[in-house]
Amino acid sequence: MTDSRLVADVYDCSDPDARAAGLDAAAAAIRDGRLVLLPTDTVYGVAADAFSPEAVMSLLAAKNRGRTMPVPVLIGEASTLGGLVLRTPEVALRLAESFWPGGLTLVLEHAPSLAWDLGDAEGTVAVRLPDDAVARDLLRRTGPLAVSSANRSGRPAATTADAAVAQLGLQAAVVLDGGPRQDSRPSTIVDCTSPTPRVLRIGAVPLEELREVVPELTD
Repeated sequence: MTDSRLVADVYDCSDPDARAAGLDAAAAAIRDGRLVLLPTDTVYGVAADAFSPEAVMSLLAAKNRGRTMPVPVLIGEASTLGGLVLRTPEVALRLAESFWPGGLTLVLEHAPSLAWDLGDAEGTVAVRLPDDAVARDLLRRTGPLAVSSANRSGRPAATTADAAVAQLGLQAAVVLDGGPRQDSRPSTIVDCTSPTPRVLRIGAVPLEELREVVPELTD
C-alpha cells in the first residue's frame, strides 16, 4: 500500500471510481503546473505539462537532473506526433507503425513554433506512445506530457507506485497507482534526425526486432 503521508493524493487505479477521480485530479494538477507520478508500460514516470517550462524545470529539479538530459514527451495518440515535429521521416513512420504503442522512443526535430523548453535538446524531441491504459487516458485529457522515469538521478527506476513515492513523493501532487510494472527495462531510443537512423539506447524493444523493420539501423 502506498504511503499517503508522503504525497497529497494517491489513487488506486484498479478501482474504477478511484481511477476516474485520479485522472481528474492528475489532469487538474498538470494544468496547475504541478507534477504527477503515473504508470507507463515500462516503469513509473514523473510527468509535467510539456508546454510549461516552469513545470519541466520542476521535474528536472525533483529528479536532481540537469538540462543536459532533456525530458522525453509522451503522447496519447500516434496522430499527435505530426504536430510536434518539423517532419516525420519515412523510417520514423515505419518504426512507429510497428512498435507504437510500446517501448520505443523516437528522436526527431521538433517543430520550431512550439513554445516549450525540455532542456538542452538542440532542436530535437524524444517522443513515445506508451502502451498503458492509465497513462494514455491521462494523455488524452492533458495533451503531450514531459515524462521521465520516477526516480532521483542515478537511482533505480521505480517499478511500483510505492517505489516512485519513496523517491519523488514529496515533489508530486498526485500519484496514479497502476500496480507493479512487469518489465523494468526503459524504452529503446532511436535517433531519426539523420539520414541513417541510429540506436541511442537498447531497452524494451530489442535491436534485432528493430532491424526487421529498418535494416539500415546503426548502433
